[in-house]
Amino acid sequence: MRVLGLTARDFRGYHELHASFGAGLTVVAGPNGAGKTNLLEALYLGCTGRSCRTSNDRELVRFGASVARVVVETEGEDGRHELSVGVAPGQPKAMRVDGAQVQRLLDVEHRPLVGVFLPDRLDLIKGPPALRRAHLDQVIAALWPARVATRRTYAQALAQRNALIGRIRSGQSPSTSLTTWDLQLARSGIALMEDRRRAIAALSELFEELSGQLGLDGEPSLGYRPRSRATEPAELASELADRTHGDLERGFTGHGPHRDEISILRVGRELRTYGSGGQQRLALLALLLSERAAIAGVRSSAPLMLLDDVMSELDGSRRTALVELLGNGGQSVITATELEQVPRSGQPNVVRLEVCAGRVRLDASSGSGCSSAELSVG
Repeated sequence: MRVLGLTARDFRGYHELHASFGAGLTVVAGPNGAGKTNLLEALYLGCTGRSCRTSNDRELVRFGASVARVVVETEGEDGRHELSVGVAPGQPKAMRVDGAQVQRLLDVEHRPLVGVFLPDRLDLIKGPPALRRAHLDQVIAALWPARVATRRTYAQALAQRNALIGRIRSGQSPSTSLTTWDLQLARSGIALMEDRRRAIAALSELFEELSGQLGLDGEPSLGYRPRSRATEPAELASELADRTHGDLERGFTGHGPHRDEISILRVGRELRTYGSGGQQRLALLALLLSERAAIAGVRSSAPLMLLDDVMSELDGSRRTALVELLGNGGQSVITATELEQVPRSGQPNVVRLEVCAGRVRLDASSGSGCSSAELSVG
């Protein structure tokens, strides 16, 4: 699935935005504050129905406007499609595919899969375990769409068990009523743990290989650390039962896959604690690229990669290595303040866009600034 173009109106700082993308690498160049990140965000929103930067829809609508709209045109084996997202603060997003309304773009089979690197996404490496769990579950959904229901079923059972704990604490239900929910939570929990093990197994070798190619030394590795050692539902249900007293004291379920950790190590130590900012950045890139490769191996195409300001803190050899890895198939869109920051950006098969004060124009290599060649008017 390839993204052909993006159209946006009243999105962030853009009044109107039109951009086309190459089949391989597209470089978006421009000074800081010009709107490069907003362009990537609009593309992500149009492909997924959500922002990669904020949960507040009001931030997505241009100041003075009441509604923002993003349209992404795609092309796949079954022809062309149009994905659109309308954002009006205080109202549900209006999402359509080829004109037909949908509840979630994430459930649309022929939408492009997207991987995104933003500087603040380093929290995926150095932030709390919940971020890594949620990210891994998204990777599972991309690798094996049929397994999406496992995470939802577990979340529903967990919510029900926690609600029951609240009723028991208030004297509305007997503590023995937890037994039924222990088993239900355990069934979906074991299935979720197995999905996560499979996903880490699919990624770990790729992660080690790509980390090395990007220049991350110290034998980096990716691992899964489940909270429970259970391998069967009955074992996990027994663990939950043993912890009933503590759960009732806390008021929530403190044991299970919702407390799992995904470890990212270098020289045998947690990178989030003992790694430098540069090492964490390389690890994040290796993780995203390993996910892209794994997904490409089981799906019809590699995910679209969106990389914002990725070159600014990489040296020349690592920049070259990254561009070479991105060239192994699939689309990529990279932002940079200068074209020269992106190796091979001058090659004829690379699409170059320039962003200047909310305007986008084709072929930033001319260096003539925003002028009559504008593709969009901000």
